[in-house]
Amino acid sequence: MAVMRTALVTGGAAGIGAEICRVLLADGFHVVSVDRNRPDGSSPNRTDLVCDLCDPAATAAAARDIAQLGPVTHVVHNAGSIRANLLEATSAADLAALSQLHLGAAITLVQAVLPHMKAAGGGRIVMLSSRAALGAPTRSVYSATKAGVIGLVRTWSLELAQHGITANAVAPGPVGGTDMFHEVLPVGDPRIAGLAAAIPMKRLGTPQDVANAVRFFLADASGFVTGQTLYVCGGASVGQVPV
Repeated sequence: MAVMRTALVTGGAAGIGAEICRVLLADGFHVVSVDRNRPDGSSPNRTDLVCDLCDPAATAAAARDIAQLGPVTHVVHNAGSIRANLLEATSAADLAALSQLHLGAAITLVQAVLPHMKAAGGGRIVMLSSRAALGAPTRSVYSATKAGVIGLVRTWSLELAQHGITANAVAPGPVGGTDMFHEVLPVGDPRIAGLAAAIPMKRLGTPQDVANAVRFFLADASGFVTGQTLYVCGGASVGQVPV
């Protein structure tokens, strides 16, 4: 009888995170979801922890709880926030909050499960970056911290390869139908159609598009892929110059 694997997913209550949880549950994982909100519904194979990952003390407490749940060998750090502001309005508080959420929380949570990964002789870490890591107006703090995610996975890939642990990033472009997207562009905003038209694939991404990429990096068959960033953006990261 196969042993059920356990995956830790942050921001698993809604949007992209909820779709990642759905995919992993369908693949036979037990999922530990960490989110500031409790998700709708439940599953016997999902453990839901409520935690604001912008709070370092709360994150450390959640990490201790997760370490007591049993071996975790798959981590998906998906939780994120944008805090869009022009440079003049960007604050030190924004920087501190998103540095903790996108980087600090990832370090704390991975540290908690890393002993189990090393003991198991392998594991998978997937971090959600963003196409905005390449730069985007009003995204000073978001772009900087999402670029930092890429630095983390490149460094972790080198440190952890000897233990059979891979670390990779998925960098989505605009993904419709998520709370984070609609915090910037409300449902029905005419700018959404213009944004979709500007993407080479002529549409917004979906949570399923992102979950499929995460699933690839988590697969047993992907053990020779590490330190990479996969842009799931419909071609938006490539750039085009009108002729």
